[in-house]
Amino acid sequence: MAHDPDADWSLPGWLYTDPEYFAVETERVIRPSWQIVCHQNDVANPGDFHTLDYIGESVIVMRGDDAVLRAFANVCRHRAMRLVEGPNGCAKKLVCPYHAWTYETDGRLSGVPMRRDYPALELEQNGLVPVDLELWRGFVFVRLEGDGPSVAEMMAPYDSEIAPYRFEDMQTISPLRLRERAVNWKNVGDNYSDNLHIPVAHDGLTRLFGKSYAIAAQPWVDKMSGRIVDRASDNPWERFYQAHLPHAPHLPEDNQRLWLYFKLWPNMAFDLYADQIDFMQWLPLTPTTCVLREMAFALPDDRREMKLVRYANGRINRVVNAEDTWLIERVQQGMASQSYTAGPIGTSEVCLRSFARKIRERIPEARLHRAPAAGWSQR
Repeated sequence: MAHDPDADWSLPGWLYTDPEYFAVETERVIRPSWQIVCHQNDVANPGDFHTLDYIGESVIVMRGDDAVLRAFANVCRHRAMRLVEGPNGCAKKLVCPYHAWTYETDGRLSGVPMRRDYPALELEQNGLVPVDLELWRGFVFVRLEGDGPSVAEMMAPYDSEIAPYRFEDMQTISPLRLRERAVNWKNVGDNYSDNLHIPVAHDGLTRLFGKSYAIAAQPWVDKMSGRIVDRASDNPWERFYQAHLPHAPHLPEDNQRLWLYFKLWPNMAFDLYADQIDFMQWLPLTPTTCVLREMAFALPDDRREMKLVRYANGRINRVVNAEDTWLIERVQQGMASQSYTAGPIGTSEVCLRSFARKIRERIPEARLHRAPAAGWSQR
């Protein structure tokens, strides 16, 4: 296979600011991709639902009276009213707050006031519009359109490493958190998979991992990892975590002090610790803004030391997140500069190379170092 000369260059800056490109990317990258909604234990009972709002769409994941999980567009078939508000809830039926059209938990339209007033209406043809749903190791994903690989297929190269963490049995331990950021969504993902900035910008992670931080890239998933060193940190929260992390009986010995990170195409990541699992998703809002959607999960564990260690974990990563936010906001500002086109990318930056390749496959114009003339997407 011939070498792709663009493989040695990062994605160009205009892809992080241009409105026309953003619209194309939304259609070709985000709409056809899987997006996490929640854990199956968050929708354990009939009528339980969770929602996901992104790129102008709202999706409901709901447990039916028959115990089956389904996903629907959160849109009434009558006048397009949103049926439910908020991130989660429970309902015996979904009743439209506009005109009281009523849907069952399996999406069937079952009630229409003044039904005889609608000569063209067929109830069985006007149920909620279904959305693709996949349940992978206890986590619920949806996809607006497309027929690409499943989540299970994408994660297959690392499935044996993930299996001991018992994702299926986990419970949510922190409420859903949304945080807007003044950056293009790709800047979040680029930074997440960037290994070279760790020793430069993250003193805490460097103290915790020493020189053990490593990265790898499979076709659809990036893997990052670092092993907690024995040398006591001079930071009190890091030192507490090192000293008091309790044994996790469900994990092999080699994973007890291992931090694992998996980034799933195109905009989701799981942080695996012995004490808990964090999830983060970066959803595009505009060409230069996005929202971080975060949750945390863990196996039930009432040990006091486990609760304290989870708190220490949060304090450590709060600092890391603040450092990353400072970095990506300034990168975003640099992407808007006329002086920047694309930067050379190292052969060791395998994760960034993998992501850029997939973007270029879907949008050939992403190879251009300068933005083409307006209207290019219509020609």
